[in-house]
Amino acid sequence: MNEWQDISADELLKLMDEGKLQREQVIDVRELHEWEYYHLESSLLIPMNGIPHRLGELDDDKPLYIVCAHGVRSTAVCRYLQEQGYGSLHNVEGGMAAIALLQGFQYD
Repeated sequence: MNEWQDISADELLKLMDEGKLQREQVIDVRELHEWEYYHLESSLLIPMNGIPHRLGELDDDKPLYIVCAHGVRSTAVCRYLQEQGYGSLHNVEGGMAAIALLQGFQYD
C-alpha cells in the first residue's frame, strides 16, 4: 500500500492560490522541454532522472507535491521518495494535463 496521498489538480491549485505552498514544495518531474511548454510558475523543476542526485534540495520537514504530465512519473517518484524515507508526499492526479484544463489551456 502506498504511503503517499493522491491529490486532485483542483486541490493543489487551491492550496497554491491560498498561499499555503512554497515553491520548493511543488516538484515538477517532467523534462525541460515539457516545462518550457507549460508549467506552474510557483513550482520547482527536477526531472525524474535527476531526483536521486538532488535529494538535498527536497525539504522533508514540509509536505511535497509531485507533478508530471499525467501522473505516471509522479507516482514513481513518490514511491522512490518514500523508499528514501520522505514522509508527507502527495501525487497530483492527472498531472499538468489536469491542471492545464482547469486553467483553460489544452495541454496535449
